[in-house]
Amino acid sequence: MTSTNHAENTASAAAADDDVVLDVTDLDVRFPTDDGPLHAVRGVSYRLRRGEALGIVGESGSGKSVAALAVMGLLPRTARVRGSARVLGQEMVGLGDAAISRVRGARIGMVFQDPLTSLNPVYTVGRQITEAIHAHRDVSRDAARARAVELLRTVGIPQPEQRVDAYPHELSGGMRQRVVIAIAMANDPDVIIADEPTTALDVTVQAQVLEALRAARRATGAALVLITHDLGVVAGHVDRVAVMYAGRIVETGTVDEVFSSPRMPYTLGLLGSQPRMDAARRARLVPVPGSPPSMTREPSGCAFAPRCPLAQPVCHDTDPPLVETGRTRAAACHFTDRLGDVRAEELFLPPPPVSAAPAGTVPAEAEGTPLLVADGLVKHFPVRSKGLLRRRSGEVHAVCDVSLELRARQTLALVGESGCGKSTTARLLLNLVPATHGRVRYRDQELTGLSRARMRPLRRRLQIVFQDPFASLDPRMTVFEAVAEPLRIHGRFADGGARRVRELLRLVGLDPEQGSRYPHEFSGGQRQRVGIARALALEPEVLVLDEPVSALDVSVQAGVVNLLEELQDRLGLSYLFVSHDLSVVRHVADRVAVMYLGRIVETAPVERLFTAAAHPYTQALISAIPLPDPRRERSRERIVLTGDVPSPLDPPSGCRFRTRCPTFAGLGEQQRSRCVTQVPPLLEQGDDHAAACHYAQARDLVHGPSHDTGQGPTRQD
Repeated sequence: MTSTNHAENTASAAAADDDVVLDVTDLDVRFPTDDGPLHAVRGVSYRLRRGEALGIVGESGSGKSVAALAVMGLLPRTARVRGSARVLGQEMVGLGDAAISRVRGARIGMVFQDPLTSLNPVYTVGRQITEAIHAHRDVSRDAARARAVELLRTVGIPQPEQRVDAYPHELSGGMRQRVVIAIAMANDPDVIIADEPTTALDVTVQAQVLEALRAARRATGAALVLITHDLGVVAGHVDRVAVMYAGRIVETGTVDEVFSSPRMPYTLGLLGSQPRMDAARRARLVPVPGSPPSMTREPSGCAFAPRCPLAQPVCHDTDPPLVETGRTRAAACHFTDRLGDVRAEELFLPPPPVSAAPAGTVPAEAEGTPLLVADGLVKHFPVRSKGLLRRRSGEVHAVCDVSLELRARQTLALVGESGCGKSTTARLLLNLVPATHGRVRYRDQELTGLSRARMRPLRRRLQIVFQDPFASLDPRMTVFEAVAEPLRIHGRFADGGARRVRELLRLVGLDPEQGSRYPHEFSGGQRQRVGIARALALEPEVLVLDEPVSALDVSVQAGVVNLLEELQDRLGLSYLFVSHDLSVVRHVADRVAVMYLGRIVETAPVERLFTAAAHPYTQALISAIPLPDPRRERSRERIVLTGDVPSPLDPPSGCRFRTRCPTFAGLGEQQRSRCVTQVPPLLEQGDDHAAACHYAQARDLVHGPSHDTGQGPTRQD
């Protein structure tokens, strides 16, 4: 389905107080800890009018979710909550359980980040929706069930008459999140709070969830509080923005004003660190230095001062109040007037280049020389029946006839939705899992079928950085020992190993003195740097990066992306970059291969892919990536995919994407039969660009229709 994304804006700044549905005043939350009280929310105030959408953004730990839970009365009993939160004049703070239960669900609903923790696994989704209805309405069982089916249809779940009897584990992550939205809107609330509703979802599923939220607002007329760290999501779906840092709001205003001319350095830093797919490749991201303060030791001045380039002595002594800077704007900064038209890169200067490379880095190699080549890779995982005998009952077609080429000193990005086979392909390339069919070569060495003993010498040249740095580091080892472990295993620690570890820590931007600490004492971005240092210990030539920044805040993510680019330039590394985030891929990749259900459906140089995507799936991926630009985001064409990815146990015949393909939906019967019966091969589209679609048509989904190539469908015979 193709649609145009417009944020609803039915509220006016001059609306009467009668229009206010949520009024939060001086909200303050503290938690007792062993280190003293943790001041999680500090004097948060905002008003939300009927039909209005407010976005609350900030890094992890800024207090966004705690403030929302305080409004809902869902904080633990140990929390000390002060201030006021009124829903249609009804005070929520201090309200008893019975009284607050009458408000929750009826006047205010909430969509939580993880739908699995919100849904009861032993009840059908229909029962859970009808339970919410019966809690506030005296209706018959049949009427409640009919309402549940209607709600599932409203949020875009296919075949709602059947899905209403499904259990949560039988639905995909995106469907589960839409069920939670259906529960939140069951009683036509006046306010819906959505707490990171799209975190950890694929971009195509994210687009479906956001469309469901939009549908919920249309159906109920509810105002929306959208809590997120994704500035692109905020840009296209809210009217006003509140930026939170260290428990308080530090800037607020209309979405257009805040994004076009931020008046608080922290806001400017968040915008500068956000990767944009409409920016030039290798455009420098601007990370915000440092990390948020611990709120167990409340700062005496501005909490952002230790990270702020504008900080003066007054900033460390006096906490600036939130002061109006315009009719609809306010900012908490002593030097708001200095920002003006300052750009993020001018304020937050990029860190200096890596000072020195470790001794003995990889030898120079001509750029573009093939290093790692995969030819016809296939991986099927057996599925066995339950019981004593456990007979083989089927196969999961994880990777099907994949051919790739990673070239020296270049980055090949492998992108696609969760479950498409990206990570399995990466492990096949490193011979971490055996291939069912196909071959992998590193230089002139055949890797397929090599034993562990014969692979060990090659492991020095082929390393991997995993998605979750905490899970990939032994919590019982210090950081020094974790980085030194590969050197010890390969017998290279005795010859200057300690010096080498210190060089590696310095190389990835960590203080060597921190080597005595354990992984839990580091932030997520620092742990990922430790993982990179460990991977570099044996002087590899190829690094496989499996979703290396997907779990990081955008400000931390920017620093890791910059580090990877610097290391590649300095050490001559080759990267296989596995990701579902095309915004990041736009910054780091030379070439992109797009996977869908185990197959490569398109491959092209990065510039070509973003300006002339030819496969409908690639076009949908690109159109689903939000831009942190409100005006462009509201006017962009959207391709919202319907349905879910088919099961790899029984993939569709012919083109595997046809069950969700918007192009297929518009074809005639004869053309459709070709998609049903024939597997489309990867055929050249020009400029080293290939797509596996019978009716490929190059389109520019980033810059708009005026940039389309106008080549029309490419017939594949």
